[in-house]
Amino acid sequence: MTLPVAEKTSSVAAGASSAILAAYLRRTGKSRQAHARARILLPGGTSRQAGYWEPYPLTFDSAEGVYLRDLDANRYFDLINNYTAMVHGHAYGPIVEAARRQAARGTGWAGGNLAQLELAGQIVERVAAVEQVRFTNSGTEAGALALNIARKITGRPKLLMARFGYHGSLMEFECGSFGHQGPVTLLATYNDLADFEGVLAEHGGDIAAVFLEPVLGSGGVVSGAPAFLKGVQAAARKAGALLVLDEVLTLRFGHRGVQGTLGLEPDLTMFGKLIGGGYPVGAVGGKRDLLRIFDPADLKLFHTGTFNANPVTMVAGGVALSHLTPEAIGRMEAGAQTLKDALTGAARKAGLPFSVNHHGSCLNLYFSDRPPHASMVRQDTALIGRFHLAAMNRGLFLAPRGMIALSTVMTPGQLDEIGQRAAAALADLAAEAEDLIPEPAG
Repeated sequence: MTLPVAEKTSSVAAGASSAILAAYLRRTGKSRQAHARARILLPGGTSRQAGYWEPYPLTFDSAEGVYLRDLDANRYFDLINNYTAMVHGHAYGPIVEAARRQAARGTGWAGGNLAQLELAGQIVERVAAVEQVRFTNSGTEAGALALNIARKITGRPKLLMARFGYHGSLMEFECGSFGHQGPVTLLATYNDLADFEGVLAEHGGDIAAVFLEPVLGSGGVVSGAPAFLKGVQAAARKAGALLVLDEVLTLRFGHRGVQGTLGLEPDLTMFGKLIGGGYPVGAVGGKRDLLRIFDPADLKLFHTGTFNANPVTMVAGGVALSHLTPEAIGRMEAGAQTLKDALTGAARKAGLPFSVNHHGSCLNLYFSDRPPHASMVRQDTALIGRFHLAAMNRGLFLAPRGMIALSTVMTPGQLDEIGQRAAAALADLAAEAEDLIPEPAG
């Protein structure tokens, strides 16, 4: 499948005269060597497309708190935190200690463990629409499981999702993530209730579930309007389809998730990322009457996995979730607003077009006067690719597409330093941006 424009940063490699590119190459020789070896051993040199950028990705050696360190001993402020998963930063003491204790007692067995009951209990206590939880090993697996549940319950084959939404790398979801309708995947425009209602009215008899993020993550940190989210919920119910709310990323935005903040009542909820405390995890939560299809006494849907609910992940996730308090969430939100203001002011001073999508503790940066609407296709590809390198040269690590996700352990003093480093990176970009700024449309 062709990569969306948002993930293509080949323009940085073309900048042979770029001081930013030259500095990156000079600083990261060991990462360059590691990637050359990776290209021999791994297809494309990586096992994860989101961890690749041109001319080559960094190879990290260690991480602690808010910092990453690469093979060349360069230190970076981590501003993406493994795409929102490391909500308490790296090597968080209470998580490390809990995982170490559990690893010494065993890491997995074909039976239950008490730690999964503790984590499931926390999720049930927080999220009103969830009475039971079924664990998996990733958000992608959670999406696949939710789809299988919906198909079994409704007897219908298809799903409806937002164009440029993201629910994992299952084939049925991937086509929608790239904006393409598939054989069983129907698409509608995010924040356009009439579009969702129209698709449900026309195809409702075939749609098992509507999958929806309350805030688009990969689509650019686009907040769902409350009226839109509640309207889709009502339209799905009217069509007899399940509403699956994807809170894999968005659980970090509220103590009870975005659904708790907005009063949404999904049939199923997907979880992942932070509930694993840095270990692979996913989960589907819902009401007992829906999830009884897994009851061994009357089994309707078979689901298993060697590492589902393994005790190390469960104890780490239990600590991570219990430490994600309303106060911690509030600190991250305040920090994101501080950083947004600093970036906006620095970009204005540098004379660069700039805008930011912002929700809670997450930002997405655009070198344009207005961010695109819910899209992975962007016109500032050259600028964001060059800025990504400039930021790393200044000791800042963010997503190649300009996404930022803060952690609970970042201090006001560190945020001030990040703002200063970002201003320097923006000035570096401005010095060679003339040929990278696209002509105004029209």
